[in-house]
Amino acid sequence: MADTSSSEDSQLFSTDISRRRVVAGAVTLSIAGTISSAFAQSTDRSPSMPDNLRFSNPDTMQKPPGYSHVVEVTGPGRTVYFAGQLGIDKSGKMGANAREQVEIAFENVKAALASVGATFDHVVKLNNYIVDISTNIAHYREVRDKYVNKAAPPASTTIGVPQLARPGALFEVEAIAVLPPK
Repeated sequence: MADTSSSEDSQLFSTDISRRRVVAGAVTLSIAGTISSAFAQSTDRSPSMPDNLRFSNPDTMQKPPGYSHVVEVTGPGRTVYFAGQLGIDKSGKMGANAREQVEIAFENVKAALASVGATFDHVVKLNNYIVDISTNIAHYREVRDKYVNKAAPPASTTIGVPQLARPGALFEVEAIAVLPPK
């Protein structure tokens, strides 16, 4: 007498596994859709912004003033790190006040970016150090907004410090940029 129960069990097991795969696939797609909708990606891209950069602010977090919470870099590219720049011009003269120093520091970053074929559109992260932050942060924000793409600004950290390495310096900015491969 042939045992048909093992053949039936095998078919039921196979059908059950197939159903589980379909359900698991649907759940995976649902989760992926939820995760991707949790990020609000900027659509305002300048022509020089590389396609391998995505600037976003998760809808689950408060929108930041003038920077992005998340900058994602995908695919091949070159990452370039720029040392902190003070408000000191090429001749060694320091800006007379905080606003001038911020302007000079951003011009220095602009020049450093140009030296590797980059612009502020390639900047993915800024770190800022400000003496007397309660007084000088407004100068920083005003100047920064003239340089960065406000629709897709870089991630940023700003720290109030008691002083910087150079006496009289009130502001320092460092940057990280990602460029297409050479």
